[in-house]
Amino acid sequence: MKYKKILVTGGSGMVGQSLKKLLPEAIYLSSKQCDLTEEKSVKAMLNYYEPDAIVHLAAKVGGIIDNINKPAEYFTDNILMNTLLVDNAQKIGINRFIGILSTCIYPDVCESYPMLESDLHKGPPTSTNFSYGYAKRSLAVQIDAYNKQYGTNYQYLIPCNLYGEFDKYGDNSHFIAALIKKIHIAKKNGDDKIVLFGTGAPLRQFMHSDDLASVIFNCLEHDIYENMNVATEDNLSIKQMAEIALVACNAQALNIQFNDSYPDGQFRKDVSIDILKNVMPNFKAIELHDGIKKTYEYLIVNNLL
Repeated sequence: MKYKKILVTGGSGMVGQSLKKLLPEAIYLSSKQCDLTEEKSVKAMLNYYEPDAIVHLAAKVGGIIDNINKPAEYFTDNILMNTLLVDNAQKIGINRFIGILSTCIYPDVCESYPMLESDLHKGPPTSTNFSYGYAKRSLAVQIDAYNKQYGTNYQYLIPCNLYGEFDKYGDNSHFIAALIKKIHIAKKNGDDKIVLFGTGAPLRQFMHSDDLASVIFNCLEHDIYENMNVATEDNLSIKQMAEIALVACNAQALNIQFNDSYPDGQFRKDVSIDILKNVMPNFKAIELHDGIKKTYEYLIVNNLL
């Protein structure tokens, strides 16, 4: 690895823990160690660690309901984190930066699918998380602007929905994490069904956090600077994913019901991975069934549910 001191924000989170398997010597920073929304804290942290590369994973994230109820918090916290970190990194001469975005930054409706990186600014994000979407999209704008003005090697990756062993499995968790927990509780209680929010119709790409970590590692290791989507090619409905999860968690006897009084969110947001396949032709994502099975078994063995 050409970079001797890599700083990873959001290091205690799901992707950070996956990246630690590949970059054990990196500096993994948690929110308890540094408030990235405060410039004084950001400056002190960068001066203390003096990294030569940054992987920016930190973000304020949450489910649809929380995004709807707290749009100002999601916008302001993410804007501050991103802006302060990029600006202060450039000012002290850090030339390598990888920012992790989300496919929710793409337009709510696109002319054609899967969406290309060039479609990013062709419409507003979905209304259910517009403030988070715009805040994360602004990081892409900032990175492009800093590269143009300062000649930096800054880059952003746009991953699809993620899951993995190190996700949060409490309230306000991501879909796969919430699904695994619902399945586990239903099995434990002897229930005959699980109830999911929405209609089950929306289409999603889901990828294990280890896959994103692998892409980040390869970008650093092999001087890959392309801004690109990172996803699987499978685009499945929420209902299909729930059915796969039941099999992966050995819970085929459970029925799935949907409570359509809750919003679905964006109907589809599948993205093209043509650039990813071009620069990393050997990349192969973990199959959804295998990834959920691996995740569930880890959680059971470690008594984390």
